[in-house]
Amino acid sequence: MSTLTSAAGPSQGGSDPSGGSEGRVATSLGALLLDAEALYKELLRGVQLMSGPNTRLVGITSGGAWLAERLQKDMNLPGQAGKISSAMHRDDFAQRGLSSGGQTVLPFDVNGADILILDDVLYTGRTLRAVINELFDYGRPASVKLAVLVDRGGRELPVQADFAAARVTLAANQSLALARSDAGVFSFDVKDV
Repeated sequence: MSTLTSAAGPSQGGSDPSGGSEGRVATSLGALLLDAEALYKELLRGVQLMSGPNTRLVGITSGGAWLAERLQKDMNLPGQAGKISSAMHRDDFAQRGLSSGGQTVLPFDVNGADILILDDVLYTGRTLRAVINELFDYGRPASVKLAVLVDRGGRELPVQADFAAARVTLAANQSLALARSDAGVFSFDVKDV
């Protein structure tokens, strides 16, 4: 059974950052309906509240990197958002190897920065642990926070998001990932594994 709770309630009005409502896709999980664009608006609101003058956005490849890139633009922040890969520090590296999702690119000094890590779906916490190890290979940030589009529970490590646009309970045999159209419109890809 799937359930959903929103961190800040449904999005109210506002302009659609994708340039219109056409092309918006809501994903259905049984009785659960997830609108990635509406959740993105909640994430934008949360990230704006969490950000300070020394905040640097870093997205986990690939869904988190897409979010960080769009947030950087929508918040009119200078420079580019960073993207970070968990591949080199994963505890299942021997089975998975290097992913094709991209490598770490941090176009700013990590030392002393307030890092806001972004991810599409928080699940076991293992990817985040690997990402934090990768981040500290680049320097010592002043602080590290986490904002996610969806927290689906199922934690295997003591990790939690500082902000989640929604909390969803899914069966262990389901995967949930962010998808992005050529036009930049977000949707969710749900699969049985």
